[in-house]
Amino acid sequence: MSKTINRIMQLVSALNMSARQFDMSIGTANGYILRMQKNNASVGSDVIERIVKEYPQINLVWLITGKGEMFVEDNTKTKVRSIAEIEDFIDNKLKSQLSEEKKLFLDEILREIDDVNKSKKIK
Repeated sequence: MSKTINRIMQLVSALNMSARQFDMSIGTANGYILRMQKNNASVGSDVIERIVKEYPQINLVWLITGKGEMFVEDNTKTKVRSIAEIEDFIDNKLKSQLSEEKKLFLDEILREIDDVNKSKKIK
């Protein structure tokens, strides 16, 4: 019996997407789907929920059990993102991550300045 991860890979192919594009579209870490496939691992319900939420045309019964058709209705309504949309999404994620790193770095510098000032006052 085929595992859910194998059906997800079939889905990625049917959506004409790369695994990376699919990961980004459902909000999982880069490489998640390929890592799960490589390890023949089980996919968590949270990931299945994300997939169905992002791609409502997918037949949930098929995704979980392999029974029935991949899509609930005609796949002409398949939601495929353009390269520009995916690149914008990735850019925004990277910018927000960099902003967080900058904030943490700034906080660390401010703590060190406070420590230096406190040690000067003690002397």
